[in-house]
Amino acid sequence: MRASTTSKKIKSPPKLKQKHAFDAQAFLDSAGVARKVKDFKRTEVVYAQGDAAESVIYLQSGGVKLTVVNEVGKEAVVAILGPGDFFGEGCLAGQSVRIGTATAITPTTVLVIEKHEMFKVLHEEHDLSDRFIRFMLARNIRIEEDLVDQLFNSSEKRLARTLLLLARYGRDDQPHGLLPKVSQEVLAEMVGTTRSRVNFFMNKFRKLGFIKYNGGLQINTSLLSVVLHE
Repeated sequence: MRASTTSKKIKSPPKLKQKHAFDAQAFLDSAGVARKVKDFKRTEVVYAQGDAAESVIYLQSGGVKLTVVNEVGKEAVVAILGPGDFFGEGCLAGQSVRIGTATAITPTTVLVIEKHEMFKVLHEEHDLSDRFIRFMLARNIRIEEDLVDQLFNSSEKRLARTLLLLARYGRDDQPHGLLPKVSQEVLAEMVGTTRSRVNFFMNKFRKLGFIKYNGGLQINTSLLSVVLHE
C-alpha cells in the first residue's frame, strides 16, 4: 500500500513595504503643521536686521540674499539661498533678534514656521529633524570653506567658486547651471573684491566658455577648473 502524501502549500513571506524617502516639502505643506505661506517680490525684504526672531523660514521657491550691516553702515552678503534651504534658524538657539537681513532676489515663496511649532515638529518628526541637522552641518562646513577661501584663494578663484555654489553645483536634488538674477555688485560683496574686478573675470570666463548669457546666466561645470587650478 502506498502511503498517501499531502502537499502543504508554503506561504511566501509577506512583502515588506518599501520606505519612501521623506518629503520635507509635503510634510511642511500638510495641514498639521502651523505655518504661513508668504510670497515676496524681487528686492522685497523677508525680515530685517534687528527684527524679533520668532520663526524659522523654509524657502519653497525663488532665492534669498542674507546680508549683515556693521556699526559704520558697511553691508556684506553672507549667503545666497535657494529652494529647500532653511534660514532664520538662530531663534532656535536663543537669538531674540535677527542678526541680518533676508531679501528676495527673485519672486519668492516661503513657509514661515513659528519657533514653538518648529521645536515641536523637530521633536516628533525624526525624518525632518535628520534633514534639518544635515542642513545645519552642511551650512557650518560651507562657512568654514568660505573662510578658507577668503584667506588663501585669489579673487578669481573665489568668484568661480561663488558662481558654482549659486548654480547649486554638487546638489543632486537641485537643477544646475542657471543662476538666479544676481548683480555684479552683489557678487563683488560676496567675493570680497570690487565690481570692476568681477566684471573683468566674468568677461574672461565668458570668452573661455565657462559661462554664457542665454536668457540668464548659464554656468558650465568646466568653471570648476578655475577653482582646482593651482
